[in-house]
Amino acid sequence: MSDPTPAPKTPHPTPAAGMGALVSSLKHVVQNRGVVRNLRSLFRVNQPDGFDCPGCAWPEPKDTSRVGEYCENGVKAVTFETTAKRVTPDFFARHTVGWLRGQTHHWLENQGRLTHPMRYNRVADRYEPVSWEEALALIGMTLRALDDPNQALFYTSGRTSNEAAFLYQLLARRFGTNNLPDCSNMCHESSGTALTEQIGVGKGTVTLEDFDHADAIFVIGQNPGTNHPRMLSELQRAAERGAKIVTFNPLREPGLVSFTHPKHPLRTLLGRGTAISTHYYQVLIGGDLAALTGLCKHLLEMEAADSGKVLDRPFIDAHTDGFDAFAAQVAAADWPTIERESGLTRDQLLEAAEVYRTAKGVIACWAMGLTQHKHAVATIQMVVNLLLLRGNVGKPGAGACPVRGHSNVQGDRTMGINERPPQAFLDGLKSAFGFDPPRHHGHDVVGAINAMADGSASVFIGMGGNFAAATPDTEFTEAALQKCALTVHVSTKLNRSHLCPGRDALILPCLGRSERDVQATGPQRVTVEDSMSMVHASVGSNPPASEHLLSEVAIVCGIAEATLPDGDIDWAEFRTDYRRIREKITATLPHLFADYETKVDHRGGFYLGNPAHDRTWKTATGKARFLAHPIHPHVLPPGQLRLMTVRSHDQYNTTVYDLHDRYRGVHGTRMVVFLHPADLAARGLNDGDAIDLHSHTPEDGLTRTARGFRAVAYDIPPGCAAAYFPETNGLVSKDSFAHRSRTPLSKFIPITVTPAAGG
Repeated sequence: MSDPTPAPKTPHPTPAAGMGALVSSLKHVVQNRGVVRNLRSLFRVNQPDGFDCPGCAWPEPKDTSRVGEYCENGVKAVTFETTAKRVTPDFFARHTVGWLRGQTHHWLENQGRLTHPMRYNRVADRYEPVSWEEALALIGMTLRALDDPNQALFYTSGRTSNEAAFLYQLLARRFGTNNLPDCSNMCHESSGTALTEQIGVGKGTVTLEDFDHADAIFVIGQNPGTNHPRMLSELQRAAERGAKIVTFNPLREPGLVSFTHPKHPLRTLLGRGTAISTHYYQVLIGGDLAALTGLCKHLLEMEAADSGKVLDRPFIDAHTDGFDAFAAQVAAADWPTIERESGLTRDQLLEAAEVYRTAKGVIACWAMGLTQHKHAVATIQMVVNLLLLRGNVGKPGAGACPVRGHSNVQGDRTMGINERPPQAFLDGLKSAFGFDPPRHHGHDVVGAINAMADGSASVFIGMGGNFAAATPDTEFTEAALQKCALTVHVSTKLNRSHLCPGRDALILPCLGRSERDVQATGPQRVTVEDSMSMVHASVGSNPPASEHLLSEVAIVCGIAEATLPDGDIDWAEFRTDYRRIREKITATLPHLFADYETKVDHRGGFYLGNPAHDRTWKTATGKARFLAHPIHPHVLPPGQLRLMTVRSHDQYNTTVYDLHDRYRGVHGTRMVVFLHPADLAARGLNDGDAIDLHSHTPEDGLTRTARGFRAVAYDIPPGCAAAYFPETNGLVSKDSFAHRSRTPLSKFIPITVTPAAGG
């Protein structure tokens, strides 16, 4: 693996997207072979009669006449799925699992689409072809032989459709368990926990149209240029009409500095971008709670100096409770602590507070830069406290906007993929199907890892995703998977999880979003839910990558029939006609999905609604709640740094498209660590030096090491560092997770940096 080219001290100087995005997109269209098919697919992605992008969950605009509603990373996601490359049984015959384990994440997923169901042969250390009948029978036999249904784990990724997710949770609960860990546990669980308690619903309160009316947009702990590129179009329009965009982020990210839409040919050719952030504050990693406390403190002090002119007292009095306790907590916070913990000055926070004060409508956006910290729930609730101070929830151009990752991760949770299901959902399930589902809490991701490790769970079934690469404590998690009696992965591509087989293991290849799904009653469509609670149809049109692929729905139904042969649910009916699934979704959740089939016929889909959007508060007190939280000081021993894991621009979640990060000036490698020049100098290091990373976990007292990295001097606050995941996931302890939400602390890892051993 080659060394990185010298990295700039500041991000790439040209605007995000623009010509670079066009060139990169074209390269991936060509590299993934099947150019005509790839281009044809791009004209159907995110269109009313097409398929939902398998990338991020940013919503589609209501203007359904817009062609090419995709971004550079959407091109990568689609062409990765529509590629002509294939991983056939001959591929597995040539390569042992041991040899494959030595390859990178990038190499594995670049081999192409899986074509046949495969079963692991432990003696030969190879996967070998198996028939669907044998594979499903093996799963059913193994599940039925368990002493307790809770010995099985049913994991879900965010790409699973509403229909498949609903059947998957139904299978698990009819089998007798709520062990439904999913990718939400590792990303926005903190958001759901915080929002549900504070405003009564664990989802964002804004719609896409609100971005057209906001006077200010606060972007906190989020990098849309890489993770949600289509969001930049909304930020660009907002900036061009004069809205203020206030960013809090440790790294100075190009997409939040300047952006050129690739659809603007002249601007693209001239390299002219729109300035995005009017205010950019490089907060310390873990300093957001202190910064938000400072903003609220300024506003309360402004109100004290000009009573009735700063806060929305009518809203506070009519719609909230807990204000006095919250105000007292904020007043007790002292400015030296706020400045030290946030890494920002009192004047900087006053400047940001003044933007907030003068804006009639404010949207606050965030992502995993907030959710993966010890006090993530408290931090997100402080975001909502800030919004409540001026009534910025439940009015046009204002609200809370947690920007979800994978394309249907929010829909999966709506469909019941939840290890702690709401009792109302279980009641609906009982009414619709006539059985009493289990009521106990199941395992989340951290609980699932521990259960496999201690032997209390012995079957792992993964509906999409790459569990081994997405989770913390890589070596521990991989070993835990290998202790299972059976591991099953429903996948489109080869990934690291397949190389951690249990004593028996299956890889089951499924259809992709872009592919035709034809069942006995004809072509089928599925539905998905985006970050803003819009539900719409997704219909593939490409021929399947192999005649041996099954849909996710068909696979779930096949497992159910093999596991529950004498059951009272007609799984064959669901597989034959997906409308029957949607009828049962309506029966289970009638308040959300009445007239489901009719509504999904509407171009662009339909809005599920959100009580908080209408200022109806389904909380314990019947009102939106100010919730007070103290600042928690971060004190690290001398020499330690705060490491956050990030994505490169050639990556989506654990899928690595290429070995470049154009925006950060890194090419040909992912094994880099971004450090402030002063931190390099203090350790006697230079830009480009070989280094090792050592994490230090207070929870278990262990030191974990990741080797083979290069130092990159970068524009990041002193005392902070950043590196790519999943390469640094092994530094995150499974025992280090957020208070209350149990989300792994991937954005705050105490590390030391040393010259590379033997280097």
